[in-house]
Amino acid sequence: MKVLVVGLGRMGGGIAKRLKSNGVQVFGYARHSRIEDIPRLKDLSEVESLLSEEDLIWLMVPHEAVDEVLDHLMPYLKAGQIVVDGGNSFYRDSQRRYHKLKERGVYFLDVGVSGGVYGEEKGYCLMIGGDEEAFNRARDVFRVLSYGGVGYAYLGPSGAGHFAKMVHNGIEYAMMQAIGEGFELLKESEFNYDLEKVAWIYNQGSVIRSWLMELTQKVFEDFGNLENVKAYVEDTGEGRWTVLEAIRLSVPVPTIADALFMRFRSRQENSFRDRLLAALRYEFGRHEVKKSGDEGT
Repeated sequence: MKVLVVGLGRMGGGIAKRLKSNGVQVFGYARHSRIEDIPRLKDLSEVESLLSEEDLIWLMVPHEAVDEVLDHLMPYLKAGQIVVDGGNSFYRDSQRRYHKLKERGVYFLDVGVSGGVYGEEKGYCLMIGGDEEAFNRARDVFRVLSYGGVGYAYLGPSGAGHFAKMVHNGIEYAMMQAIGEGFELLKESEFNYDLEKVAWIYNQGSVIRSWLMELTQKVFEDFGNLENVKAYVEDTGEGRWTVLEAIRLSVPVPTIADALFMRFRSRQENSFRDRLLAALRYEFGRHEVKKSGDEGT
């Protein structure tokens, strides 16, 4: 089975290189990429002559670009081919795309991919949804890409893979928020902790040892006490989708929701809300109001 990886960014490039290093015949397509050792298509129209009905196309592009890429690919796809969306797409969009490709006789698998930039070396965690027949045909590709050769699972029909990855990322938001809050408390305490050492000891057999805690130790190795890191935390959609699905299903997820809202809060400077709260305290209790420019007086 030949594999074409569309999108050769940090994750797509790692996937392509891991496939190649394990003997899979792999090609790439990207508008911009620094990867030199993967044979690249100049145009997606080459798919028609390059790939057979038995081959696989792996999309690793932002979720906003998936429909555009599929529209470009559609004229060149053959019945029986497998298209994988390995990006962080909303599961309802994946279900829609599944039905659209099924009309052409093309399989569509939604695959949640976790492992970050370390996956190229260590392998990825793969959460797979779609037709089980397509999963079985592509099993060798998943095995090669997966952590330890076993870090992949067929989870159910179309949408199941991306729904599981969505919840995975929601949980990740909450875990990261808890780590951030805990280490801020350590930093502000009277004990002048070496935070890198604390992160290290938390990983030595404790109940909160984890890869995220290992990365926390690496943060302090790489960035010291974070004086030069801006307190701006981005989100790419999965946390929002998790909270919206929880509302739809009437499932309380207050910890995940709070972690998402704290990311929003990180992007605010001199928020209107907080200015209103300060003024309200003045109105009911004549508490001091600090005004813009007071810092220099």
